[in-house]
Amino acid sequence: MPRWLPRAMILALALYACFQLGSWAFHQLIGLLINILIAFFLALAVEPAVGRMAERGMRRGLATFLVFLGVLVAGIGFVVLLGSMLAGQIVEMVERFPRYLDDVINWINQTFHTELSRVEVQDSLLRSDWLRKYVEDSASGVLDVSTTVLGGLFKLLTIFLFSFYFAADGPRLRRALCSVLPPTRQAEVLRAWEIAVDKTGGYLYSRGLMALISGGAHYILLEILEVPYAPALAVWVGLVSQFIPTIGTYLAGALPMLIAFPVNPWYSLWVLGFVVVYQQFENYVLQPKLTAKTVDIHPAVAFGSVVAGTALLGAVGALIAIPAVATLQAFLGAYVKRYDVTDDPRVQGRRRRAPGRRALARARRALRR
Repeated sequence: MPRWLPRAMILALALYACFQLGSWAFHQLIGLLINILIAFFLALAVEPAVGRMAERGMRRGLATFLVFLGVLVAGIGFVVLLGSMLAGQIVEMVERFPRYLDDVINWINQTFHTELSRVEVQDSLLRSDWLRKYVEDSASGVLDVSTTVLGGLFKLLTIFLFSFYFAADGPRLRRALCSVLPPTRQAEVLRAWEIAVDKTGGYLYSRGLMALISGGAHYILLEILEVPYAPALAVWVGLVSQFIPTIGTYLAGALPMLIAFPVNPWYSLWVLGFVVVYQQFENYVLQPKLTAKTVDIHPAVAFGSVVAGTALLGAVGALIAIPAVATLQAFLGAYVKRYDVTDDPRVQGRRRRAPGRRALARARRALRR
């Protein structure tokens, strides 16, 4: 046996063990890494506000605390207002449920010539096996729901702590990162950091502007239909549809439909139709223009980045995909050499004619004259 073979086998086993250990550690820490990524982009989003307050003489830690306190107070106030509104509306729907059930039963009796009664329908529902099973499953799932809520609160606290440290210690973090790089690389890292701040802020600005427009449009509709809690519902539609990727539009439209149903069941269909029409207007008219001005990314690239981010990291990837791609595009754009485009009709999408065909076309035009 060659002398190098045992050493090579030991080295291969050691590398394989290190790979397995690294893979296990990565899978164990993937949740923490995603939370840190979210916190980093959140810190980039609040960086302009914190920077302006720090330039005016306020300590950076205090400025970061005030910004996050404002965001937290606004979020808690919105959730409390929405929760009280939703609870009151559900109580009203439960109180009106017997009347709705009578209307449905009367329509069935008149249409299909049956003799149903509300007492019989209620007894059949209360004695049904699927209702008993649903209640048992709901009772057994209370602990799972509580665990999920506590886990979500812990993740939210982790994200806020990391984002606070990233924003408050931003200059120190940049100095620590640049201290291990040569001067030429330091300039590139600082430029990439500045681009990331600008693109993330532009993305949030465009989303906030679209949320304002969406909330205003839905507020007008809800006021015309005389749906209660129209201002709160408009804020709900604007925020949820813009800042929750993929399913945000459906969640945003479901609540106004639910609130409008006790007023008039047909109003729910009106709200659904308006949500669908406005979504198409936003996707094909409003969003491309705002995205091009604030994030400077093509709509097709934005859509592809959201799809790719969803496939990689789920809802988190969909939320941070556009600012990440915009930052990468702007950073790499400085290293791509561009040339002047030739004056060729094919650039404009027109086919270039052959020389013989051009001469024949000129001869035909001369004969016509």
